[in-house]
Amino acid sequence: MQKTMLTGKLHQARVTHAELNYEGSCAIDQNLLDQAGILEYERIDIYNIENGARFSTYAISGERGSKIISVNGAAARMAAVGDRVIICTYASLNAAEIANHKPSLVYLDAQNNIVRTSKDVPVQVA
Repeated sequence: MQKTMLTGKLHQARVTHAELNYEGSCAIDQNLLDQAGILEYERIDIYNIENGARFSTYAISGERGSKIISVNGAAARMAAVGDRVIICTYASLNAAEIANHKPSLVYLDAQNNIVRTSKDVPVQVA
């Protein structure tokens, strides 16, 4: 049996561009892609913290060190410049792969600087 597991996450990234007339995708600073283990052209799910929108597109490489998060094409209708978003990737893994799997979690500040990285989501307390 395969289960779909979180593999990478950019948490609270800030949208820096929303380009309606650009070919659909999401341009992400290559440094951020590398840190989260996200590949160019990989499917990404984006969750907009500001408006609750949830949508899928694919990642493209943005200029290294630019801190760019550019939501492009039709997806530009789902997020505005300044919105906080969570960008995630997933993979189908079997039981043996799941046993040792840990996602690459990258936490960002308001300028898309990496604040910290982790392999574990903190336990939520009541």
